[in-house]
Amino acid sequence: MTRHATHAGESADEQADGTSTDRTAQAKAAANAVRARVAQVAWILCALAALVLAAGALCIALRANSDNSLVKFCVDNADRLDLGVFSRVDGVAHWKGHSHAALTKNALANWGLAAVIWLVAGRVVERIIRPRPSAPAKKG
Repeated sequence: MTRHATHAGESADEQADGTSTDRTAQAKAAANAVRARVAQVAWILCALAALVLAAGALCIALRANSDNSLVKFCVDNADRLDLGVFSRVDGVAHWKGHSHAALTKNALANWGLAAVIWLVAGRVVERIIRPRPSAPAKKG
């Protein structure tokens, strides 16, 4: 079998190995870029969920006008994002009574805990998805 020399003095097999390595590195870099973007989106979504929960609790605490569409959006979505465990009606922390003070404490405690859980879960998911930085190649 005869090897044909290329213009750089490499054999065709050596040149093919270099191209294969370059394509593998490009594919890995592209996959890492996609994973980094997905991790970023996951973190942003979890942070937005925590923000909605905090805004909903603030609306309850400030006795915001429940007829306002923005207030209604925040409170309704906070009710959905509390996962049932951190419900302001029957959540982990529960103050009895129907006074504004009890409702405020329920909303702040339960939705505050839910917001923290969303932030922690978002960071964990982000760390799992995001690719690890590769170690620099050793010379020598």
